[in-house]
Amino acid sequence: MAGRVTDADVTILLVDDHPVVREGYRRLLERKPGYRVVAEGGDSDEAYRLFRQHAPTLTIMDLALPGASGIAAARHIRQWDRHARILIVTMRQGTAMAVKAFEAGVAGYVSKSAPPKEFLAAVETVLSGCRAMSEDIRKGLAEGRLQDASPLDDLGPRETEILRMMALGSSAASIADTLCLSRKTIQNNLSLIKAKLGAETDAHLVWIAVRAGLVQREDEAGAEWD
Repeated sequence: MAGRVTDADVTILLVDDHPVVREGYRRLLERKPGYRVVAEGGDSDEAYRLFRQHAPTLTIMDLALPGASGIAAARHIRQWDRHARILIVTMRQGTAMAVKAFEAGVAGYVSKSAPPKEFLAAVETVLSGCRAMSEDIRKGLAEGRLQDASPLDDLGPRETEILRMMALGSSAASIADTLCLSRKTIQNNLSLIKAKLGAETDAHLVWIAVRAGLVQREDEAGAEWD
């Protein structure tokens, strides 16, 4: 990661599928002198396109985007620019995705329930070139180290993203289109994921994803599987 950025001219890309949420972030961030939101997007495709167009100092991105998640978008951006500073924000309280986000190269992971001061502190920490977490995420990760390892530990970021999308009800073809991969690649990955997790059926995979905190039960309720 590149070194510290001064506050003189910090350009920011906001990515969230809710315009009201983006407006809230914009107002909070632009209270600080030198912080300027230069672009906003609502999904992972827009995140990548806008990043390449504006080359922002910092990208602040929701985890749960339509289609591919913020983690997949972050990995795509980091493939284009390995120095990209990315802060993920999320409503999820589980830490499984936090681990995968840092593996994908994000610099910060903050809960949306964190106070504004904590969010701004995380922004400053990421801009300084360090890793940032909100206190609830930090506590969850610390507690997780004292418990049994997550069943997702053996999965890479791409495998985790495929499992997440599958658990939310996406077909192999839909996942392939969203992640710009072939259907065969997705099917091969799903077979490998099943082998790693010891799952015999898609329903078992979904159960593992829910138990590991990869998807929430309210997400699970709307999913359909073969």
